[in-house]
Amino acid sequence: MLLALKLILAHFIGDFVLQPAHWVEDKLEKKGRSKYLYFHVGVHLLALLIILQFQHIVPIIIIVATHFLIDLGKLSLTNPKNYRWLFILDQVLHLLVLAGVLYWISPFPLDFSTLFTEKTLLLITFLVFVTYVSGIVMRMLLAPYIDEVAKDDADTEGGSLKNAGTYIGMLERIFVFGFILMQQWAAIGLLIAAKSVFRFGDLNKGKNRKLTEYVLIGTLLSFGLAILSGMCYMYLAEQL
Repeated sequence: MLLALKLILAHFIGDFVLQPAHWVEDKLEKKGRSKYLYFHVGVHLLALLIILQFQHIVPIIIIVATHFLIDLGKLSLTNPKNYRWLFILDQVLHLLVLAGVLYWISPFPLDFSTLFTEKTLLLITFLVFVTYVSGIVMRMLLAPYIDEVAKDDADTEGGSLKNAGTYIGMLERIFVFGFILMQQWAAIGLLIAAKSVFRFGDLNKGKNRKLTEYVLIGTLLSFGLAILSGMCYMYLAEQL
């Protein structure tokens, strides 16, 4: 565990803390010709050497070399459309390398059977429900009002980010579900109050009344489904 924390800390420091924005911009523009790519690799090498106290030199060289190759491949393939996905893939590959090096230095047991226990599958099932399934259920229940609200909303000032409502709903239901698992019911009230301040503050005009009612119904449904899911999960988990 200690070695794993050291490797991850060195990665975070090198890839995020000590990589200024202008380094990233220069690398995206010049690709492999950017001097900052090599500065970045050097920072990683220095961070690993210091945090690992100049031990495990060969694994450090492997980590730094693969980091360079992964970054170079990402820069060569990056364009405005795939930048986010390549960033995620880049981080996954870096972490896989760290895991491989960790297993090489200090082998640890890999027991995937724990992923298929009753409690784990129950938790995954409820997480899928509160994120995706609940959103679809809410859209079905609110379907009679969508067209009417959309027409009124088109006449109001401002706009909305694409799929923002979907992501907000997923996040709030995950938070509520987690608060129930931690028995923090007061935090749910705080979350509702915070959302009310930010979401309903601009919907108090007369012409926005339908939209306000629609959002209020959706919010109550979202919180209600999350609370019900949390309570059901707690009950079923106790029976296992």
